[in-house]
Amino acid sequence: MIKEIKSQAETKMKKSIESLEHVFARLRTGRANPSILEGVMVSYYGTDTPLTQIASIVVEDARTLSISPWEKNLIPQIEKAILKSDLGLNPTTSGTVIRLPMPPLTEETRRNLVKTAKGEAENARVAVRNLRRDANAEVKALLKDKQISEDEEKKALDEIQKLTDKYVAEVDKTLAGKEKDLMSV
Repeated sequence: MIKEIKSQAETKMKKSIESLEHVFARLRTGRANPSILEGVMVSYYGTDTPLTQIASIVVEDARTLSISPWEKNLIPQIEKAILKSDLGLNPTTSGTVIRLPMPPLTEETRRNLVKTAKGEAENARVAVRNLRRDANAEVKALLKDKQISEDEEKKALDEIQKLTDKYVAEVDKTLAGKEKDLMSV
């Protein structure tokens, strides 16, 4: 029983870290990265479709993304979707290719992005702590139902705390990497 509770908590904590990394991938740095466009939805025959499913996105150079749609008539819709996406990017079209130059980030923008990253990291920490609380409640319920002894409960709570500490440290490590990435010019 205790092993199941711990493994479930650990699995969910890993998912919290993966979610944080996914959010961080969408935060724009000064460099070109196709993951920035993951949330961009394009109207494709009346249906909102992710840009990544209707075009090939390639890093042309350190500060430019190149988008080649599978269907050439989608170019205007893709441009419109990028402009509406609130990423602060201005697409330029040359024939059948859309180029997205990444403007250099100002110091103020970098600081705001770091604040956003810190907020997302705090959300991940809270999620991990909530998972700890839920796992602890399950262990205490086992004790209350007399399915485990007090010693087993204490040991399980300690192990769950160690798991929590491990994943909170992982969040901090991920945040430090993203902060460094954002602040490097």
